[in-house]
Amino acid sequence: MATSDIGIDRPLPANLDAERFVLGAIMSDDSAFLQAAGTLTADDFSLEKHKRIFLRMSELHERGEKIDRVTLANELMKQGQLQSVDGLSYLVSLDDGLPQLHNLESYVGIVKEKALLRRIIVISQDTINRAVQSEENPTQILGAAEDALMKLGDMQSRNALSTPAQIVEDYEGGINAFLDASKRIKGISTGFLKFDELTGGLREGELFILAARPAMGKTALALNIATNVAMSRTNPKAVAVFSLEMSKESLLTRVICATASVDQQRFRAGYLNHEERTKLQNALFKIVESPLYLDDTAGTNLMDVHSKLRRLQAEQDLGLVVVDYLQLMQGRGRFENRVQEISSLSRGFKLMSKELRVPFLVLSQLSRATETRQGDHRPILSDLRESGSIEQDADMVAFIFREEVYRPDKESLKGIAELILAKQRNGPTGRAKLAFLNQYTRFENLSADTGDEPPGFE
Repeated sequence: MATSDIGIDRPLPANLDAERFVLGAIMSDDSAFLQAAGTLTADDFSLEKHKRIFLRMSELHERGEKIDRVTLANELMKQGQLQSVDGLSYLVSLDDGLPQLHNLESYVGIVKEKALLRRIIVISQDTINRAVQSEENPTQILGAAEDALMKLGDMQSRNALSTPAQIVEDYEGGINAFLDASKRIKGISTGFLKFDELTGGLREGELFILAARPAMGKTALALNIATNVAMSRTNPKAVAVFSLEMSKESLLTRVICATASVDQQRFRAGYLNHEERTKLQNALFKIVESPLYLDDTAGTNLMDVHSKLRRLQAEQDLGLVVVDYLQLMQGRGRFENRVQEISSLSRGFKLMSKELRVPFLVLSQLSRATETRQGDHRPILSDLRESGSIEQDADMVAFIFREEVYRPDKESLKGIAELILAKQRNGPTGRAKLAFLNQYTRFENLSADTGDEPPGFE
């Protein structure tokens, strides 16, 4: 394709009739302004004069004044804009003979849809222009486009206002399920009973940050949760694991050994007896049959994750996404510092979880503050490394803490881990104690919590 072929040779998408109907409906009955303004902004109108008219309507509404031909014309005149909107005659034409519009919502939707198409075109054209000029690094151009599209998606989600009636109507199971706690849709079980009691499970559209210092077992716990979801006896769901730290083979080795309760060191060294080999074969068979997907692509970014998940979701019932770990990812585009970059990534994951309606389990590093703190080494929210907006974006933040790391001589602490729920947007905080089997890199429910066998392979 030649450079001269790049461009837009037709008008940008717009529906002028829909824009006029919306403005006319407001002048006929100014109570319609709130219905329109809940979705539209002045920039959603394609004509400059329509933008100015809507802005003046907004100012009249903010002052509590009635919106009609006279008040609107007066407001435009005070701003010296009446002639720029083709005068009083054009205002009169907007609502003159206009019947009561019972489908105003449809016209508002049309205006919004055309505005979104125009914004997509502008972003795309800007990306094309920058690419043709070749004055920037391709990664920077791609990052700017990615950021612009993510913000556009965020803008759409913020503008999607719903009434209580719409929320109940769209709720799976209807009003009876909404009011009956026993019938309400619950989150996906992590397989850890005490933690599920605190949280109700992992819920769609939520960002769960799991953080710990190195060697505390955050990758092990994330893989345990991923395996529990993918191999659930009652409701198995597809799980996507993106690792920026370990290869797919290493991840699979961990999963197999943890599921089969086989010592990883013995497996890697090849010192296995017949019973261990049988357990590994049985575990591998079950894992192969499960909807577990692993990705170890180097340099993975938000756009890569998003495109892969969209394809997977089209084919599978996607139930959970795991990212290991946040600080190893690189944001695209220019950032003043690393904190801004990490904040951009955490916000991107939150937006992605909302769009895909899938819980995201994202691992994060902690600062060294826990090591230098005197007395209690348990992590707190301010210990999140390069935190920025991580705490703000996350619906849940949990820390793994194993006191045996700091007090190795105390026998009673061996094999005991705490999962500290430091933030939960829609519930209480608290702690859940777990058993940690170091040789298998596996966490389990404490025997006191359940009389059943721990989750995983039987």
